[in-house]
Amino acid sequence: MLEQPQFGQRLRALRVGRGLSQAALAGDAMSTGYLSRLESGARPPTAKSVDYLAERLDVPVSAFAREKGPVLGQVLAAVTSLADDGLDEVLADPLAEALRADGGQDPALRWQALWLLARMRGRQGRCAEEYELTAELHRLADELGVVELRVRAYTQHSRCARSIGRIAEACEYAAAAVGAAAGLSLTDRAGALHALVSAEAEAGRLAEAEAHARELCALTGPVGGSTRTRALWAAATVGIRRGAYGEAGDLLERALEGLDSHEDPGLWLRLRLAAASLLLQIVPPQTAKARATLEQIGPALELVGTEVRRQEALLLHAQLACAEGDLDRARELCDQAEALELRLSFRDRIRLQALSGRLDVLAGRTTLGIQRLSDLARQAVEAHNVELAAETWRTLAEALAESRGGQG
Repeated sequence: MLEQPQFGQRLRALRVGRGLSQAALAGDAMSTGYLSRLESGARPPTAKSVDYLAERLDVPVSAFAREKGPVLGQVLAAVTSLADDGLDEVLADPLAEALRADGGQDPALRWQALWLLARMRGRQGRCAEEYELTAELHRLADELGVVELRVRAYTQHSRCARSIGRIAEACEYAAAAVGAAAGLSLTDRAGALHALVSAEAEAGRLAEAEAHARELCALTGPVGGSTRTRALWAAATVGIRRGAYGEAGDLLERALEGLDSHEDPGLWLRLRLAAASLLLQIVPPQTAKARATLEQIGPALELVGTEVRRQEALLLHAQLACAEGDLDRARELCDQAEALELRLSFRDRIRLQALSGRLDVLAGRTTLGIQRLSDLARQAVEAHNVELAAETWRTLAEALAESRGGQG
């Protein structure tokens, strides 16, 4: 007979690892209450229940025995002692394996491991995996009942949801984080507000995003540093979306000036990639400034750039070539990007494909280009990303007008 609490811990790990709820695993032949007591260790398993659960999970009965795999605490200690952005590819998989084998005996330790692994997956551009990890993070934070952990998990989950195009969910969790962050550190409050501003801007809720961006800038004004830089960056993004290009340009300049490359090289690089993107979104595009910004980051991209950042830079160079009228170069760069295993966010994937559709229209493949851009706009609408949908329809309209010599 398998003994508790080891059986319950292993059962829960197998269920969670397959993404099943208790109700889904219990099915029609077992009550969720009984399953819950099995997982908590309050009830010993019977032979009949073990056979039933093994069948439902599609595993042998021996799978309920505690795996002799890596001990989570030991692996976490080894990973954190070596933690380095450049070692993510080496460190992430052993940590993921230890999490899969963990019986969940120490929820706080599991939370720490999940947090670290989620950050690694994010830097690797594995957005879907990062999203699943942050989903477990916020569930575990609720279980632990620690407000700081809940706010950080909700904030990170909002960012992940936004990166894969789940904008309504991103707004929901960011708002929950802001609501729970009152009384916490400035870093926690600023992080939650930043996530909310970003989500609201993509949802087209620009009045709310502008108000929260002003609140964020006021909150971070006295502290400076990277926290202040992120606030100015968020406010500049909202300004671009509102069409307030002069105000946005000033905010962007202040953000760029406020961060030294030696202070936080990763943030310095991300900010300049974002600056180049925003400069190309201004009407008319500020191509000279965008080119200068992209040339400035070249050496840093070689030194500290991840695959995600290199793909973002490739997309920006393609957009710049198109804005400058070098359509052959733009097509070459688009084809190069689309041949990669893309690690871009939902928004940047849509933008890459929209640029390719625009180039189709300009090359005379009008029907194909219209179809591609229309489909992309509908994808953005389905994701509740109003701003991205509007941008994609605008791209189609501009491409058609340009292909007809400015007529229509």
